[in-house]
Amino acid sequence: MKIFFVSLGCDKNLVDTEMMLGELVDAGHAIVDDENLADIAVINTCSFIHDAKEESINTIIELGELKEKGQLKAVIVCGCLAQRYADQIRTELPEVDVIVGTMAIDEIVAAVAKVEAGEKAEFLKSVDGPLVYGKRRVVTTGGHYAYLKIAEGCDKHCTYCAIPKMRGTFRSVPMDVLVKEARELASQGVKELILVAQETTLYGTDLYHEKSLPKLLRALSGIEELYYIRILYCYPEEITDELIDEISYNKKVIKYLDIPIQSGADRVLKRMGRRTTREELETLVNKLRAKVPDICLRTTLISGFPGESGRDFKETYDFVKRMRFDRLGVFTYSREEDTAAARMSGHLPEFIKNRRKNKLMKLQQTIAFEKAREEVGKTMTVFVEGKMPEDGVYVCRTYKDAPGVDGYLFLETSKDLMTGDLIRARVTSAREYDLVGVPEDELT
Repeated sequence: MKIFFVSLGCDKNLVDTEMMLGELVDAGHAIVDDENLADIAVINTCSFIHDAKEESINTIIELGELKEKGQLKAVIVCGCLAQRYADQIRTELPEVDVIVGTMAIDEIVAAVAKVEAGEKAEFLKSVDGPLVYGKRRVVTTGGHYAYLKIAEGCDKHCTYCAIPKMRGTFRSVPMDVLVKEARELASQGVKELILVAQETTLYGTDLYHEKSLPKLLRALSGIEELYYIRILYCYPEEITDELIDEISYNKKVIKYLDIPIQSGADRVLKRMGRRTTREELETLVNKLRAKVPDICLRTTLISGFPGESGRDFKETYDFVKRMRFDRLGVFTYSREEDTAAARMSGHLPEFIKNRRKNKLMKLQQTIAFEKAREEVGKTMTVFVEGKMPEDGVYVCRTYKDAPGVDGYLFLETSKDLMTGDLIRARVTSAREYDLVGVPEDELT
């Protein structure tokens, strides 16, 4: 069968997609990048917030219309939306032929077999069921970087989040499995490995009864072909001195940390079910910068959480102003059913949520532009991501830029470079969030 695959949502979902692609290819199916050439469309959905659910549903409807026209034989829906809303999909989206839950992605070949037999089916397992891992993956990120999902699920139960209902409790992937998978990825040309999970900092606590992320980093850094290891999704209260030391001293670990904090106001943090105070967050940020002077810190915030007062917002605003994060994103609060926050009083109008988001982003824009200008004159190693032929420049990433979420360095050179090349570049100017540079050996 010719299969068109759509992967929505986060990088953790993308890993699931890549495992399903590997299963399908091994079973002899062909993957196509044009829905008009496909027999089957598979959509790996997201439903983390309202906008993500809307995007997933719209994608299902759009591909369902192709099925109605006879261009597609079937539509298969996987992932978080499938897991959480199987009943609604069954009754309200009749164009869907097969539903595959988050813990049943290893059933994707069986799902296609059901379609081939002209049957409708559901593959739904408990969200706390056995993890699917160690499968061969078809890497979709270009080959020079890849994501390594080191754990599944979450035990934090933040009041705004429905992830445990879709992904279950926290469960780590065994370290030997991860090292083997990383070796295979490196043998395929992957140079930058990006560790992801709902929460990376608790890795190993269920299997090894201790926080084992530093040990995992040491094991992965022993893979000769790997150049860099990047860590995402670190809960602030779980960051240990051992982890900070590993980031500081391990030459393969990128000096970059993603720490979602969600708010800078104690009252809001408490209502969110977060486990840190503003003072503890400031202490952590200052410690990280003292022990790892070149570290790049990324964070995310939620604006307009239920009951967030003007005073609370000002505390968060002032916190961001003091901390001067290198990278920062803001989401407006999304009211998710079956969460504690959805039942709280004090829900705010959308225009207030958006106004506060815009104020935070305007502040961060000023900080980001200033930090970009501070990079001018520095020399650093950059990844080549591609070329803009019309402008004659290469698009690159510095160590401060995670794929898909951060900025770029535009490299001006007459050299012929390949995607995935590592180049030493001098930053010559800054353009708002992005940088401009030239290869170090072309400096006059």
